[in-house]
Amino acid sequence: MAWLRERGLYRESDDFQALWRWSVDQPEVFWSALWEWHGILGERSGPVLVDGERMPGARFFPESRLNFAQNLLREADGQPALVFHGEDGRRIELSRAELRQRALALAGWLREQGVGPGDRVAAYVPNIPEAVITMLATASLGAVYSSCSPDFGFEGVLDRFGQIRPKVLVGVDGYHYAGKRIERLDTLSRLAAALPDLQAVLVHGYLESQPDLSGVPGAMPFDQALAHEPLDDFVPVGFNDPLYILYSSGTTGVPKCIVHGVGGTLLQHVKELRLHCDVRAGDRVFYFTTCGWMMWNWIVSALALRATVVLYDGNPLYPGPERLWEMAARERLSLFGTSAKYLDTVRKSGYRPGDEQDLSALRVLCSTGSPLSPEGFEFVYDAVSRDLLLASISGGTDIISCFVLGTPLQPVYAGEIQTRGLGMDVAVLDEDGKAVVGEAGELCCLSPFPSMPVGFWNDPDGSRYRAAYFEHFPGIWRHGDWATLTERGGVVIHGRSDAVLNPGGVRIGTAEIYRPVEAFEEVAEALVVGQQWEGDVRVILFVRLVPGARLDADLEQRLRRAIRERASPRHVPARILAVDDIPRTRSGKISELAVRDVIHGRPVKNTHALANPEALACFRDRPELQS
Repeated sequence: MAWLRERGLYRESDDFQALWRWSVDQPEVFWSALWEWHGILGERSGPVLVDGERMPGARFFPESRLNFAQNLLREADGQPALVFHGEDGRRIELSRAELRQRALALAGWLREQGVGPGDRVAAYVPNIPEAVITMLATASLGAVYSSCSPDFGFEGVLDRFGQIRPKVLVGVDGYHYAGKRIERLDTLSRLAAALPDLQAVLVHGYLESQPDLSGVPGAMPFDQALAHEPLDDFVPVGFNDPLYILYSSGTTGVPKCIVHGVGGTLLQHVKELRLHCDVRAGDRVFYFTTCGWMMWNWIVSALALRATVVLYDGNPLYPGPERLWEMAARERLSLFGTSAKYLDTVRKSGYRPGDEQDLSALRVLCSTGSPLSPEGFEFVYDAVSRDLLLASISGGTDIISCFVLGTPLQPVYAGEIQTRGLGMDVAVLDEDGKAVVGEAGELCCLSPFPSMPVGFWNDPDGSRYRAAYFEHFPGIWRHGDWATLTERGGVVIHGRSDAVLNPGGVRIGTAEIYRPVEAFEEVAEALVVGQQWEGDVRVILFVRLVPGARLDADLEQRLRRAIRERASPRHVPARILAVDDIPRTRSGKISELAVRDVIHGRPVKNTHALANPEALACFRDRPELQS
């Protein structure tokens, strides 16, 4: 708040919720002040906001120009920019000067291939330094970067890159996961042949220093491009010009290609990292993510704060639950980001990170991907550290950022996200579109914000974009989360709206069932769906048990009792069934919609968008669901 007071912009109370209210009531003042306070590099001119009453249609800083990579690569000195840890034990460190030199050298090579503003560069890579270098090189030219992690098979990658028709493809020979080497040159070869607009293919030897590229048409080693004469200057582009293309999960159809702008991404990430997550120059920050999840784009933006970004590629639990925590201690991490599922898995393993590792440098622990249970909050403060900010955050690919997240200025309450993001006019609306507090409803945003998508790729009239977010409540962003806004300004996420259960006409969020169920030591994970039954909906609970556990009458009775006591009698499932596996998207989220289709005998579209499509067999033709 001090930076606003210094400028004479904000003089209200020290209450964070009052500051949030001011930031959404005064969007032009707030976003303009944030630009100046951080020191965004660029040519700022013209209005801050045009057509601010339209959503979609509003535009922030429409006459301003900047370069994303320039803002991340400023002050190129000897301070560490990237530290990479591989599952196989390798560690690589790049200074800010080294990162800038490599990014601009690659940018010079890309320009020689004809890459310029608006062209697409696609990367099929693990979470390695070469991914960051490629993104920065692409952005240096004002071009558009898009990535998929190499755990996607050929069809899944082609569903994404095939729509955006990249000019250059960057890939790897393979990657490591759970102690295994997974080859990817054959997939890369097929992909190169299937993308008609490719001008060049670069391949980084991750498994082998000099892989055989003879089978990949037109391929050359990644390092060879780094020997090129560096780009001499960054190319400025419009604030709302495209920077990234991200993809929806693709489990219900061909993935949507969501285009995010240069300035909106930068400004939003600076706000969230500095003001909500307390990231400072010199901090070491980490998020466990792949290059196919927006958290990669989010954490890399910490370079703009002169923080060191720590990357990890591989299985986070290999060879055991201590793997990432050992890295956290060694690198003196100040921000550790992960998923709620990972924290629950560590909790159930019995491993206590704070007892085994020196985590005294850790100030912030972020959790996302699914709602963090009260048990997850308790585990972090008991077994990790009592002296940190546990920030459960939620937003997504759609906005490349967060709607709701943490703040160092408010208490943390178990099971509750602390606050709505500054400048984000978030409300919970009932079925009639009325804002409610203390009641479950649709998580919505009532006013424009800078990181709204530029649009969808191949959607010239914007009809698909409007249908995705603005048709349910005209002129209001409906995000698709079922949530409750608390009296103190916090938010509880109950699950996705399209996965909400409706037994007897009462809407139930799936998280309300997951919380008591996944507290059981016998339950590794769970999945809840609604089954159409005799003109109504009945609740079906599937559980994957830990090794040695058995779904007997006693466990089933205890599960039902816990759900009834901690939620309500309406939440108690009609059937509880054990399964060997549960399907997940490649970003780690359980796929309730795919299971719902399977148990109703409907085909599941794009099963290659799932990390483990074979798990669907566990739910097909179950006799228990026919009676």
